[in-house]
This record gives sequence, C-alpha cells and structure tokens, in this order.
Amino acid sequence: MKKVIVFLFLGFLIACGPSKIRRVEASKEATTSLENIVEANKSRANNVNNAVKSPIQETSVKEHLEYLASDELMGRKTGSDGLEKAADYIANYFNEYAIKPYFDSMHDDFEANGIPTYNIVGVVEGSDPNLKDEYVLLGAHYDHIGIIEEVMGDSIANGANDDASGTVAVMELAKYFAEVKTNRRSIIFALFSGEEMGLLGSKHLAQRLKQNQVNLYTMLEIEMIGVPMVDKDYSAYLTGYELSNMASVFNSYSNGEVLGFLPQAKEYQLFYRSDNASFYEALKIPAQTLSTFDFTNFDYYHQVGDEIEQMNIPHITTLINTLIPGIEGMTNSDAHIITLNEE
Repeated sequence: MKKVIVFLFLGFLIACGPSKIRRVEASKEATTSLENIVEANKSRANNVNNAVKSPIQETSVKEHLEYLASDELMGRKTGSDGLEKAADYIANYFNEYAIKPYFDSMHDDFEANGIPTYNIVGVVEGSDPNLKDEYVLLGAHYDHIGIIEEVMGDSIANGANDDASGTVAVMELAKYFAEVKTNRRSIIFALFSGEEMGLLGSKHLAQRLKQNQVNLYTMLEIEMIGVPMVDKDYSAYLTGYELSNMASVFNSYSNGEVLGFLPQAKEYQLFYRSDNASFYEALKIPAQTLSTFDFTNFDYYHQVGDEIEQMNIPHITTLINTLIPGIEGMTNSDAHIITLNEE
C-alpha cells in the first residue's frame, strides 16, 4: 500500500506544477501500477492452483460434515460435550497436517456468558520474511444451538449448513495451505465458539489480536455454504459488499465472478450478524462474510432439519476450490490492495 500512496502523492505534487500533461501521466502511472499488482498476483494464484496435485475432495468434505453434523454432537451448543468433541476433532485435524497453534495451544479460552469455552485457532506461517508478520484470517463458527423443540421425534439442531459447512471449508483450506506452503503472508484459521450467543468468540479473538497489535490485513468468514445459490451469476455473495473493494479484487484474482452482491444481505444487515463484524469494529479492516444462503434455497435455518442430507457436497467442494485463487491473491500481494471504501 505504501508504494501506491507514494505514486498518488507524486501525482498530487506534479498536479501543482505548470504542466497539465505531466499531471495526467502521473495519474496513469498510479492506475497502471495498481492494475499490474492485481494482474501479477492473479497470475501467481492461478499458477499455484493449477499446480496442486490433490485439490479438495468430496469424500473429505462429506466425512467432516457427517461427523460435525451428527447426532453424536447433539447440536454443538456452546459449553456442551458435543461442542467439546467438535473442538477436539478440529484441533486433531490441524495437528495431523502440521498446522501450528497461533497461541500456546489451539485453544483461545474465554467465557461466553459465564460458560467456559474456546475458539480453535491455528496458523500457517507466510514464506516471505517481509510479509509473514502480516496476516489474513479465515474464519467460521463451529458452535450451533443444540437441543430445541421436538419436531416429529427429532429435537437435535444439527447445524449442517449453519455452520458446519463453513467450518469444513476452513479446515480444508488450512490443510491446503499447510501442504502447498505458498502464502507469503501468514494465515490464521479460526473456528469460533459462542457465535450463536452474540458473536462472543470472535469478539474475544478480535480484542485479543488488537491488544497484541497483530497486523491483520483482511478477515473472511465462511458461513452457510451448504447449498448453491439460485439463478445467480456468481458463486457466493459477500456481506457488506459496498463497504470495501474486497469482492472486485477477489474476483480479479480468481479470473471470474466468485463473489457478488445480494440485495437481501444489505436489507437484513447480515454484515453485522456474523463474526466478520467483530474484526471490522475492533480493527477497522476489511472483514466480511461469504455465504450461499440466499433466503430461497434453504428452509431449515435454526431448525432440526438442518442435517447432512440437505447438503450439496459437490457444490461445497467446488466452492472451496473456487475460493483458493482469491485467497492466494490476498496472501501474496505486495501491497494492501483490499481497502475499506470511504463512507
């Protein structure tokens, strides 16, 4: 970002001089510089993605979803034995693929309205000595609402879509980056507890990172991606679409329309109803959520019917793979290209 600022400042100085031609040329140089950075990183991301020999597989996605949304976990309510089992499952997976704890352990402990609980937080260190102290955070919440009113003999709100689907995406992306080791910036992989109680886990982590003065570039939450969108020309929508240029930059890295605008997301203020809001409010960075729940394609939000049988495994797998080039671009750009828009 510093390089871009320098170009713009030089353009301003030249504009104060007598030569109108020099002012126009400086403006073109700044614009071209930004375009070149985006294009270079898009090319790098595509090359990395094409080189992967083992992309995310449907069998792995299904296996994780079947466990996290199983009756054994009893709806993963914060503070429950089911959530504890889910946490152990995620932490063990991170350990299996040498994803290091961000803190002293995988646990980021806090209390959710007096209930002891914790986020699971891992990290894949960046490869660039100048950029590895900057971070991109990928998150999802692994808690749900537990046991609710019985419907036809079933009282377990399994939360397959909300948000086991996003949790699986973060797990698979963590494995991917741990294996390819091409991210220049470091990536934090965070699974939040207490989301259903008011974003409590993400609020805790955001404040902890702020207190530790962590240089967090962007945050992307993955929420409810279990079924495809209906009649849309993009893969997922981005909450707070108009608050930053994340969607346009992400799409340029991806060479396609991956993230789009959903009017209902703005109408219902979904930006403030997911974990991304915690990081936006605490750190004033581009922090947004992507989702494919478009209010027409899934009838079981916070109901016992949110089960594995409703999930479209090929869609989830394809979407996770589709996200890789955009995330590669965010982690590999020389400058902070993704920025908040002026209010």
